[in-house]
Amino acid sequence: MKRYMSYTASALLSVVLTACSGGNKEQNEEKEELPIVKIENVSERDVEQVGTYTATAEADLINNISSAMPARIKQILVDEGMRVSKGQRLVVLDDVNTTSYELQVQTAKASLKTVEADYNRAVELLKIGGGTQQAVDQMQAQLVNARNAVAAAERTLRHAVENTVLTSPINGVVTARNYDPGDMTGALPILTIAQPNPIKIAINVSESEFVNVRKGMPANVTFDTYGDEVFTGKVTMISPTIDQNSRTFGVEITVPNPGDRILPGMFGRVSMVFGTASRVVVPDKAVVKQPGSGDHYVYVYKDGKVSYNKVQLGQRLGDAYELISGVDNGSQVVVFGQAKLADGAKVQISK
Repeated sequence: MKRYMSYTASALLSVVLTACSGGNKEQNEEKEELPIVKIENVSERDVEQVGTYTATAEADLINNISSAMPARIKQILVDEGMRVSKGQRLVVLDDVNTTSYELQVQTAKASLKTVEADYNRAVELLKIGGGTQQAVDQMQAQLVNARNAVAAAERTLRHAVENTVLTSPINGVVTARNYDPGDMTGALPILTIAQPNPIKIAINVSESEFVNVRKGMPANVTFDTYGDEVFTGKVTMISPTIDQNSRTFGVEITVPNPGDRILPGMFGRVSMVFGTASRVVVPDKAVVKQPGSGDHYVYVYKDGKVSYNKVQLGQRLGDAYELISGVDNGSQVVVFGQAKLADGAKVQISK
């Protein structure tokens, strides 16, 4: 009997020990199954607020060289790509119309001479009592008209002479040639002259930045052609109106262009600093992009759990991101181990 009781007690003790051992094992396994993550403390700091825009370079001045009246082109003295100086002869037109305009001037002057003689005769007759004041007044009106006719004819002739030889009004480069010698002038300009120094950059800036943009403020411009080389310009024009559709306003930036390295039509990127703002900055490793959308999230650690916080990204700052919203100052964020996490999950901190 004692032997049986001893065997029973041993069996019960074995069951109890086994149960205790199994419970500890399950607890250990549960502890080991928690995702392991690395976290970092994040805080606010002053971040420069930089606006970035894409734009195309434009010539500072563009002049279209055209004839004021239809004429046949005798000579074009320049071609596309050639540099020209202010006052340089560019185009010679047929002067066939000049002769007819000269005849008109001669006719108008002869008519004026006749009217002047008639007027003087009317004045003399009035003095000796052989005429009337009315006749003098009528002749004076004719005299004024005759003088105006001469002036108009001379102006037309001068205009024709000026359009016989077309010159450049600026220093620049020929960017277009639309005719050849022998062609009649038409709707298109004969030549287009562009002045590429300085160069102009036109951008559209968000309405929210209107109070931050001012004339004379600096702007940095880069061009794909020149890699990371920065060209510095300044704001020279701010549109006084806001586009109702895009909620933007126009800004013009002037960039010095010695040596004409920047060519009209080049694609550029403009950046302007609009002051600073206090923002939470997180490592780029903490930012998770949700597949299938443009949303970004950050896991925030607190009291052994993580929350899945949607964030609004600002600028990329090297290996970090400025956050507009989504994470509080002084938070702890997960920078490693996000793949196995879900909102509200318990985690272990990697040591």
